[in-house]
Amino acid sequence: MVPVKEDILKNAQFKTSRSGGSGGQHVNKVSSKVELILAIREVPFLNKDEKALVEQRLANRLDQEGALHIVSQEERSQLLNKAHCVVKAVALLKAALHVDKIRKPTKIPKLALQKRLAGKQNQAVKKANRKKPQWD
Repeated sequence: MVPVKEDILKNAQFKTSRSGGSGGQHVNKVSSKVELILAIREVPFLNKDEKALVEQRLANRLDQEGALHIVSQEERSQLLNKAHCVVKAVALLKAALHVDKIRKPTKIPKLALQKRLAGKQNQAVKKANRKKPQWD
């Protein structure tokens, strides 16, 4: 099942702190940096197999308890940073749950094979005609 924003908002914890960057004195007074913490093992919207797949694919982004941490401090508004975190979480989980289709190898048609070989032969003849004649 593909996660949606509402599922993440229900199951995630948010931490706020002071952010660096632009904003002047405003930065020193307001906690606009937002960290989203999502415990993958405890979310109800993923089944057992999906949780295992997410843990495997996002192993480098999870802490030791299996929680996903996403930080956003791009905006000066805490609300916008919170929205950025949720969007990032949805995108990460979608990418982690995506399963590629199995490629079915196809056979090359005989005509295509013959055309390719004929083209190669024509090129070889063309290059052979460019050589200086050898007198034996």
